[in-house]
Amino acid sequence: MNIKKRPNHKVYIQALRRMSPEQRLLKAFELSQFSRDLFLHGLRKRFPDLSEAEIKKLYLERLNKCHNRNY
Repeated sequence: MNIKKRPNHKVYIQALRRMSPEQRLLKAFELSQFSRDLFLHGLRKRFPDLSEAEIKKLYLERLNKCHNRNY
């Protein structure tokens, strides 16, 4: 069995426990937005010739594949 080492996991859990439920929810929203922004940035770098409309279409198509992969 291959166990991945996570040296900061304990610190991460302690930080989460110090947060209120509202703070944790806001952090989840922040991380979700960061993920979307990073994904879009990657698409723009990979496909620099696409228009913003085409990037958005590609983004939505790829998200759809992720959300529907169990069907």
